[in-house]
Amino acid sequence: MKPLRFVGSAREDLSGFPDKVRTRAGYELFMVQVGRVPNDWRPMSSVGPGAAEIRLRDGAGAYRIIYVARFDEAVYVLHAFQKKTQKTAQKDLELAALRYRQVMALARKE
Repeated sequence: MKPLRFVGSAREDLSGFPDKVRTRAGYELFMVQVGRVPNDWRPMSSVGPGAAEIRLRDGAGAYRIIYVARFDEAVYVLHAFQKKTQKTAQKDLELAALRYRQVMALARKE
């Protein structure tokens, strides 16, 4: 099983999700850690190759977790946020892409 590594404020942002959403998020991330696919996900090629988002929903709204699992050493959680509109906000995509580049830079050094 791959460990989870949170980039930037992703852990704190995820901890701000409602309890039921956070519990579901933990299960979905576990599925990624063991090499399976989450129940509701989609690729996020605009963030970087191999990036994907887990889509979560509850009465409080829509929540997203952007991660990358293509590296052997870990699953990197790049960003966790609540969606306010149907389209993902550009600032959320840019932040995830920045963190993706940070992970890539670290991977090259190792």
